[in-house]
Amino acid sequence: MSEQSQYFKARSTIKAPDKEHRRKINFNMSRYNAVVPLGKQQFPNLELAREKAKNIKWRAIESLDKQLERFEAEISKKGAKVIWAETAEEALREILKICKSRSCRTVVKSKSMVTEEIHLNPFLEQHGMESVETDLGEYIQQLDGEPPYHIVTPAMHKSKEDVAKLFAEKLGTPSNLNPSELTLVARKNLREKYRAAEIGITGANFIVADVGGIAITENEGNARLTMAWPKTHIVIAGIEKIIPSLTDLGLFWPLLSTFGTGQKITVYNSVITGPRQVNENDGPEEMFVILLDNGRTNILSNVKARESLYCIRCGACLNACPVYKNIGGHSYSTTYSGPIGAVITPHLKEMDDWKHLSYASSLCGNCTEVCAVKINLHELLLENRNEAVEQGHGSFSEKMAWKFWKQSMMNRKLMNAGSSKIKTWVVNKFVKSWKEQRSNLQFPEKSFNQLWSAQKNK
Repeated sequence: MSEQSQYFKARSTIKAPDKEHRRKINFNMSRYNAVVPLGKQQFPNLELAREKAKNIKWRAIESLDKQLERFEAEISKKGAKVIWAETAEEALREILKICKSRSCRTVVKSKSMVTEEIHLNPFLEQHGMESVETDLGEYIQQLDGEPPYHIVTPAMHKSKEDVAKLFAEKLGTPSNLNPSELTLVARKNLREKYRAAEIGITGANFIVADVGGIAITENEGNARLTMAWPKTHIVIAGIEKIIPSLTDLGLFWPLLSTFGTGQKITVYNSVITGPRQVNENDGPEEMFVILLDNGRTNILSNVKARESLYCIRCGACLNACPVYKNIGGHSYSTTYSGPIGAVITPHLKEMDDWKHLSYASSLCGNCTEVCAVKINLHELLLENRNEAVEQGHGSFSEKMAWKFWKQSMMNRKLMNAGSSKIKTWVVNKFVKSWKEQRSNLQFPEKSFNQLWSAQKNK
């Protein structure tokens, strides 16, 4: 059992029975569940919209090399510099090189899961730079020394009382502030950071090939300030974020908003096609775009797993997943949690170390049902399990257990052999992990097969 698997089991064991954690998550998700159906009403034919979005992403991923080259050519015309990074280490080296050449002391950062993936904040801090999260949820998590809990809602597991207590401890504010007052405190502190920052770093919700643009959607306006205020703007984005055309945003922005937060459209939507031009009054003096692979071409080369690159990071599958809602985002110990994280992480990292995530699923299919771009997530989880076995990552005991189960399931005499008391004793004696959070299994006196046969012979 890998170290990651042991951590996952230990953390899950603690979180699953934590009623206070479940109360907070259920409260926050209930608000999400209440507004998403309203947002979906904007689509005359929701299923057609989802299917069209999936087809657009299919076309983009199937021609990924050409789309990325087109993007590079177009944005370079406007003065931006595109950097290709095969690994997280390469991306970090390039960012450090840019920061050092500009004598950077302070970096402001908008919400970006890719920067979490490469652990940018601790890296910059190790090299003597302050890296400040400007998204409110990310700012809360940074103050608390925690990674994001959720792809879209970083501090979903915290109540307003938790945040008030955190601000009191870290910022010296009164402990009874309400959400509006807490937001104003964060706003005041972050405004000073914008003024001091030499470099702003953002991610990208979409990379638009035909115009050479970075598309960002947000609710707070912090990403716009991060892009426009500092003299240097660095974008870091996974190569799978590409879409072919600017007109595609007319579909993807509403889909992302509705499935991510229940809104028809988020408050601020920006397309950035380069640094400040000669006829423009604001914006950064220079712009760098780092296109990150970091294992994505592993997924691209896998014909079955490739579909997972269609993901637009709306987080809907996390909100729908019964496992995620019980064990929480931090139990996964990886940047991308929930069903989509369980699908892509074993390919982005090492299958042997991370295959356990693909087994942490009920396979209920709810993640597939709610996916904005109709990714067959539960089927991909099964594919991961199969791939792990094909690669020989299963333990000897696991292999023997499945071999015995297969022989029993394919032999009716074996299934009916033995009394219910013997079966109950054997299972409860040896399947110990089942009993840790559950009562004993109890086999009926007769199997369904025996009851059916008796019924037919009446």
